[in-house]
Amino acid sequence: MLDFIRKRTLAGAGLAIVTTEKIQEFADELVKKGEMTEKEAREAVNEYVEKSKQAKKDLEGKMEQWVTGFLNRMNIPTRKELDEIKERLARLEKAGE
Repeated sequence: MLDFIRKRTLAGAGLAIVTTEKIQEFADELVKKGEMTEKEAREAVNEYVEKSKQAKKDLEGKMEQWVTGFLNRMNIPTRKELDEIKERLARLEKAGE
């Protein structure tokens, strides 16, 4: 399940890269046509990139919350919980020796 989500996130990142390239091409075309200055184009592309980064960060946060909620509803322990159990077991085994 988590692998599926990671793959989708990576695919989304790949799409963002392609989209950024297309935005850059579009901005370059507007500069060539004289409809936008190079500075305006650079600022527009940078603004798009920053908004894309924030949107990705927001999506990752929401996905993490969703996955955590899903794991809780399914009563599946998280990695942190498993690590805590392993540590506790190791302490108990050491104390029993």
